Amino acid sequence: MRLKSIPLGILIFFILFGGIAFTSAMNWWQTESSKIPARYTEGEAAGQYNPADIRGSYTFGDINKNFGIPLTDLQAAFRLPAGGDVSTIKVNSLETLYEGLTVEMGTGAVRLFTAFYLGLPYDLASNEETFLFPEAAAVLKTNGKMTADQAEFLSTHTLKDELPTSDTAAPAVETTRSPTPAAASTEHVAPAGTITGKTTFQQLLDMGLSAADIQSAIGEPVPDPAMAVKDYATAKGLEFSTLKTALQSKLDAK
Repeated sequence: MRLKSIPLGILIFFILFGGIAFTSAMNWWQTESSKIPARYTEGEAAGQYNPADIRGSYTFGDINKNFGIPLTDLQAAFRLPAGGDVSTIKVNSLETLYEGLTVEMGTGAVRLFTAFYLGLPYDLASNEETFLFPEAAAVLKTNGKMTADQAEFLSTHTLKDELPTSDTAAPAVETTRSPTPAAASTEHVAPAGTITGKTTFQQLLDMGLSAADIQSAIGEPVPDPAMAVKDYATAKGLEFSTLKTALQSKLDAK
């Protein structure tokens, strides 16, 4: 049986939009990602959310919701502005907020902090270049459930601030201070051959990566050699930590 054009058009309309209405009613239709991380599939933590799957697009509200970490602790740990709604701040905004540091403060730091706060398994070997603020260390020591290995790792991966001190006593975890990146410094110096937020594409070439290596990691030809990898990631709407990992792995293989 052949359907004429008008009845056929009406049928297609109802199939298309009727299907959307039905799946929406059943809560099957989603236009945005659910911001729910993957779960551990084995070990003692099986079934729990895995901090390693936290994405830069997550907000601190998502971290609070999925992992149960109080917003006040997150605010203190990452020096988020006091008095505002920190639940709407995206995790990857830390990369821009603290771009003046000699080490990356971004999604990787949030993943590490979350895992340590809950005492969940986390690959320390591949996160040697991840550091936390002293405030984060204080929160973890007070409220966290770190394992012995995690506590030892933290002892050598806490930034050393050179901030002016006041004669008035301040709480161990200060939630109102939000210094600018220029006010925060660290004694840490990245080892030679380590990609940082200031590394340019020309420096990657000088380190031994070929143009083909870089193109394979970023998915397109090498841009302006004078451009920093972090600036490139920001311009493309990508996570710097993701590009850094891909490029660093190629560099380490040399």
